[in-house]
Amino acid sequence: MAAKNDTHTPTSSPSARLRTLMSQSNIPAQQYALAVLAKQGEWGVIVVDVDKPAPGEVLVRIESTGLNPLEWKVQTYGVQVTHYPAILGADPAGVVVEVGEGVSNLAVGDRVVFQGTYTNRLAAYKQYTVASAETVAKLPDNVSFDQAATIPIVAGASWAGLYGKKQQLGGAQLTPPWEEGGLGKYAGQPFLLFGGASSVGQIVIQLAKLSGFSPIIATASPHNAELLKSLGATHVVDRNLTADKLIETVKQITSEPIQIVYDSISQKATQNAGYDILAPGGTLIITTPRTIDEEKITEDKPVIRTYGSLHREQNRELGIQFYRHLPKYLESGALKLPSVEILPNGLNGIPQGLERLKKGQVSGYKLIARPQEATL
Repeated sequence: MAAKNDTHTPTSSPSARLRTLMSQSNIPAQQYALAVLAKQGEWGVIVVDVDKPAPGEVLVRIESTGLNPLEWKVQTYGVQVTHYPAILGADPAGVVVEVGEGVSNLAVGDRVVFQGTYTNRLAAYKQYTVASAETVAKLPDNVSFDQAATIPIVAGASWAGLYGKKQQLGGAQLTPPWEEGGLGKYAGQPFLLFGGASSVGQIVIQLAKLSGFSPIIATASPHNAELLKSLGATHVVDRNLTADKLIETVKQITSEPIQIVYDSISQKATQNAGYDILAPGGTLIITTPRTIDEEKITEDKPVIRTYGSLHREQNRELGIQFYRHLPKYLESGALKLPSVEILPNGLNGIPQGLERLKKGQVSGYKLIARPQEATL
């Protein structure tokens, strides 16, 4: 297993890497891509055309791409996609190599991050991909491509869950911190998070801090307590506590009603415990289908399953706002990114990484692949 990298500083000088990249910027006609070859079939590296950016789009040479659990589920269960070979991947970071007609906010050479999606044209398990220019964020020099590739999916689950419209596959509809009056708006209101050390949980903590919540209570393994406190959690509670003991511990921390519970784990046990702790009028945010005991459900305690895709129409404008403000959060350190482990062998190393995610062998950091290292 490769060693995890400390990702709070770039792994190399962005400007130096960029000069190297631009010296190699002749855009090929074809590229390597990792695909699910058939429904519930094997992974394989294939050769596909490099797409041209349409008006309003940019073409990006992908330097780093993140892995997500949904990708092994797509391959194992044959869900989410219908056309094969199917290229997956949604966490790309790289450098703009071509701009489409009408694009004025980006230029060739810009270092960027954005959210891909599971269509072959927009996916990220390949060497080049296209993106809508309005959904792309420039990277400040203090963030490497490897770090940036941790952002799109986990941040999407975070901002959509907290600030998305109050509807299924939406969110709690809080005021985002980038809107007028949103920064610190929820000061003095408690916040409970299940799964604080997860990649999603680490971003949720920081957004909750920007929104002003306090105390911010997170469940996690005790060895992750200092990490989570450095991100903004005020209290870290052992994730192995029984539901009764957890409720008792939370009551000792705050007597205020808890109106927002974010469950990034979303197993039956955590959903039930979160719902028991949630105050009437509050919202429980979950990331998987609801498994709460039905006899507990009441109309005054809504449960919303979030889905952090910027490519869903209901999320698009909120996602555009997030990416517009992302550079300042990264540059200032208001948003710190999870640690990463770089997989060997580029795209070829992704299947083994996804197998580790499937077996629950990854915690507290994000697996990253570098597509330019791919081979047949």
